[in-house]
Amino acid sequence: MVSSAVRPPGPDAAHTGRHGGVLGRFGALMAGHARIVFGVWLLVSVALGAAAPSVFTALAGAGWQADGSESVQVRELAQQHFGGNSSAAVQVVVHSADRPVESRPVQAVLGEITAVFAGDDRFGTVVPPQPGRSISPDGHTGILIAGANASTDEMVRAVDEHKDALTALSGDGVQVYPTGVSALWSDFNEANHTAMIKAEMFSWPVTLAIMVLAFGSLVAAGLPLLLTMVGLVASAGGLVLLNEVTPISVWAMNFAMMFALALGIDYALFLVARFRDALRGAADARAAVAETMDTAGKAVLLSGLTVLVSLSAVLIVPAPAVRTMAVGIMFAVVFVLAATMTLLPAALGALGRRIDAGSLAYARRQQHRSPRFAAWGRILHAHPWPFAVGAAAVLVALSVPVLGLKVAMPSIGVVPADAPVRQGYELVQAQMGDGAPGMLQIVAPAGDAEQVARVARGVDGIAMVTPPQTAGDGSESVLLQAVPEIDPSDPRMGDILSGLRGALPDAALVGGAPAENLDLQQALNDYFPVVVGVILVLGFALLLVALRAPLIAALGTLVSLLSTAAAFGVAKLIFQDGHGAGLLGFTPQGFLDGWGPVFFFAMIFAIAMDYTVFLLATTKEQYERSGDPATAQIDGLANSGRVIFAAAAVMVAVFFTFALAEPLPPKEMGIILGVAVLLDAVLVRLVLLPALLRLTGHAAWWSPAWLRKALPAISFAHR
Repeated sequence: MVSSAVRPPGPDAAHTGRHGGVLGRFGALMAGHARIVFGVWLLVSVALGAAAPSVFTALAGAGWQADGSESVQVRELAQQHFGGNSSAAVQVVVHSADRPVESRPVQAVLGEITAVFAGDDRFGTVVPPQPGRSISPDGHTGILIAGANASTDEMVRAVDEHKDALTALSGDGVQVYPTGVSALWSDFNEANHTAMIKAEMFSWPVTLAIMVLAFGSLVAAGLPLLLTMVGLVASAGGLVLLNEVTPISVWAMNFAMMFALALGIDYALFLVARFRDALRGAADARAAVAETMDTAGKAVLLSGLTVLVSLSAVLIVPAPAVRTMAVGIMFAVVFVLAATMTLLPAALGALGRRIDAGSLAYARRQQHRSPRFAAWGRILHAHPWPFAVGAAAVLVALSVPVLGLKVAMPSIGVVPADAPVRQGYELVQAQMGDGAPGMLQIVAPAGDAEQVARVARGVDGIAMVTPPQTAGDGSESVLLQAVPEIDPSDPRMGDILSGLRGALPDAALVGGAPAENLDLQQALNDYFPVVVGVILVLGFALLLVALRAPLIAALGTLVSLLSTAAAFGVAKLIFQDGHGAGLLGFTPQGFLDGWGPVFFFAMIFAIAMDYTVFLLATTKEQYERSGDPATAQIDGLANSGRVIFAAAAVMVAVFFTFALAEPLPPKEMGIILGVAVLLDAVLVRLVLLPALLRLTGHAAWWSPAWLRKALPAISFAHR
């Protein structure tokens, strides 16, 4: 049984003149034609790099909606028939403590605001503040509405262009604040972009320091960073071009920058470490590249495919922003993976033994097979049960809080306190009531207007209903605004929306910004089990194809799921319960942002499988050579432990730098992903999974004859 699963080691490529398998030969080809490879990548970098600087201004800013939902239908009807008075309309709050809105000085300011919108066809009808609808009871605060006459993305861009001119109108006792959903995304995207850039700038020197410690050589340490920069520039330019075909959320680049940096360094670290080891016994640099690509290259390719497969599952969620975030990361991973599989082998072949130029003394004595991790592997081999049970117990304990996890769409608290949109939002609440910034919109047949208004007023949680607005194009429909009694982000808003939809006639549709958030949250909740199922099945299938061993493929998938659950458990303790909130500098919302479970699950699982592939591919390589599971377990850890540890340190450093961000979403992203990597690398890859390999022995690598015939023969040893 065992012998059928283990192939005898073949002759070394350095002695046969051949370069092993397909990837080995491909790597040798890249190394042998380095100038051509460099030239091609230079052209790609220049061509795409020319578009890269505009990535944050070119990409879209919104798309947070559930396509096909009732609330999206209401927004489209409002834009089509009611002068653009939809959730995407720009609301400009005007306040004067000394003068009423109807006074001449305030009216003059309102005229100047109207002039700002004039001439831009993205804005529809401009409606000045009206008593009983958009003027506060004391008469000192009014809301001017500039209708939306373009897509949500274009409306965010429109606010980007005009908000400085609007806020500049403040003065002489009159305050002007652009607010509403479009202004919210404009201010948040600006704050988010600033935070992401600061975090990236901080993470690069930290990453370089870790790489120098890991490699002991500036050349070896700098190569992964240069490779990652090429991938980032290419992916940024590619996203700008892709945005010409279909709108891409600016968040896509935010996530792509972070993920590409972490994974690009991860992949390059694995290959460079393997190349340095191969140089010791290879005839020349080209043969060393072939051996590297034949072994570690397969693991990197499989890891990249696993990441792409995990993120592709998110594409089934009918939310443009969520989909394009996944597309952005996938785009970056494709470019980083392409550079890793082509540019890096060429660079390694060109550098050869100069890869160790300027090495520190300890690095020159360093071997790829780490004696410390070999000793750790022997400890795990001698005492597998205590370590397996201990690691599993910690992960299960951290996973338990997930059972109480709450999710919701972000509140106004995600933008800085001094952002104009937040100042306007809080002013409206103070002057007009908690629910005034998040009115629900009702579109109904004109003949049902009185009944709809009467029924809506009777719904529990509705403070008032504005008089019906007739359609500007003569269509037989009306628009009413229902003002809730509570803040739009209050958990009770879901009950109010359900009550309103349940009580109104079937022909009446309910939308508005709070409804769009709730409909999106419902879609995310509905699709979450599907996304999880698809990711688990596809992840297992990829491991099964690569390892040809159903037991270890299943165990690798399950432990990745366990570490993912533990990361979400920690996220619940921090961001929902507020543990450590003072230290991290944020005010907890009482829930995790609604897109987190779907999106973070895909990202965390992809990272977890990344390390699973590195460890199991290396262990299988040793098993194919020795046929002994004990040797494979110890040598697999000895040959991959240092790389996994260093790669995890880089990822944790990159992710945790985003904890310094002021906006809450990037802070959530950085801390959750950083904790996930920390737990996965330390407890799973370096403890639990090696212990499980020890406990399962030969069975870990066994597969039935029919399965071996059905699956492609993939070997991780250099032939």
